[in-house]
Amino acid sequence: MNETTVQQSLHQALDSEQLELVRNLLQELHPSEIADILESMPGKARETLWDLIDPERTGDVLSHAQDAVRAGLLELMRPHEVANATRGLDTDDAADILQDLPEDVVDSVLLSMDSQNRERLASILSYAEDTAGGLMNTDVVPVRSDVSLDVVARYLRKLGDLPQQTDSLMVVDRDNRYMGLLPLASILIKKPEITVGEVMKADDGIAALTTAHDVAKLFEQRDLISAAVVDENGGLLGRITIDDVVDVIQDEAGQAVLSMAGLGEDDMFGPVLASARRRTVWLGINLLTALLASWVIGRFEDTIKQLVALAVLMPIVASMGGIAGNQTLTLSIRGLALGHLSKANARSLMIKEGAIGVLNGLLWACVVSVIAVIWFKDPALGVIIGLAMAINLIIAALSGALIPVTLKQLGIDPAIAGGVVLTTVTDVVGFMTFLGLATLFLVPD
Repeated sequence: MNETTVQQSLHQALDSEQLELVRNLLQELHPSEIADILESMPGKARETLWDLIDPERTGDVLSHAQDAVRAGLLELMRPHEVANATRGLDTDDAADILQDLPEDVVDSVLLSMDSQNRERLASILSYAEDTAGGLMNTDVVPVRSDVSLDVVARYLRKLGDLPQQTDSLMVVDRDNRYMGLLPLASILIKKPEITVGEVMKADDGIAALTTAHDVAKLFEQRDLISAAVVDENGGLLGRITIDDVVDVIQDEAGQAVLSMAGLGEDDMFGPVLASARRRTVWLGINLLTALLASWVIGRFEDTIKQLVALAVLMPIVASMGGIAGNQTLTLSIRGLALGHLSKANARSLMIKEGAIGVLNGLLWACVVSVIAVIWFKDPALGVIIGLAMAINLIIAALSGALIPVTLKQLGIDPAIAGGVVLTTVTDVVGFMTFLGLATLFLVPD
């Protein structure tokens, strides 16, 4: 039974109040699948479904839930319930959950934990959520560089278990300063009398204050499965594993899509007023930019009255500019996200995109000119719209490259504001160029 079928069955069972059937269906699902289904449920159904989940699985479900959904579910729980839910989780997953709670509730949850888990969580919570320190898990297996592999093997057998996603052990000195990694494979294939220091891979680790975005980039570039996290003195704090990095990449991808629509972190079935408040800001900004474009058109009211064909054709100029600009804008935003575009090479990108704008501008100027001449039997009108089209496509291409870099330098997210600014530029330039040229050359004085 696939997830869609299970989701439909759950909806039907909830509608018919077959709660025992719902419990049985939930038992068959992985916590991540339950989290996805909760996200697809509207308010009341979500609360009902949440109450039917086995309390021993609520922590795992919360760790996989979207931030906005998780925050809503946590509001339904008491501090001792949150403490019980997080007890069996990895410390990094438990920290993710606690970071969505009010500070007084976090304190209550921490006080209800044993001292070891409290100290581990406190060390993670002392760092921002979107840093290496906030992502790390403090459950590591450190070994000294001066011991033999045989000693390490006996130590591991004594432990009896290893943290999940462990591919290497963390090598430290007497003062717990991180030195490098000891791959587990080395313990199996190397001679047992060899010391750890002889076979370990020297490594500096990842600074605790490194952003989550940069952590994900390091994992991608170096094909890492896990990595050590260190403090400013090189002391070992914990480790980050690939599953945490996958979550970062998924969150960034989702945020990029939502940001381009000005939505931010939005729950599909969240409260109406909260969702409306988040969206109204960008609707207001778009209204202002639309009014600016309308004002430009209004300045040429007399011209449009004398030549109605201008009203028919001017949306084409603005639309083509918008499409051309968005192509470059998307490329630039991707370059910024991957670290491929910066102030140093922005000029090269502008030259390239400007050249593309010239070529496309000339091509489509000719096409639109021919269409305008055939349509309105006016060669002069065809020349004017061709010129306007060429100018707007060139400006759009240059703007698409320049706007994201400029916004980034100003501390504004290009994914959120770039589209709004670009649309304003292409509309204003398109209308101004087309109607301005028509006023100069087509309308009699």
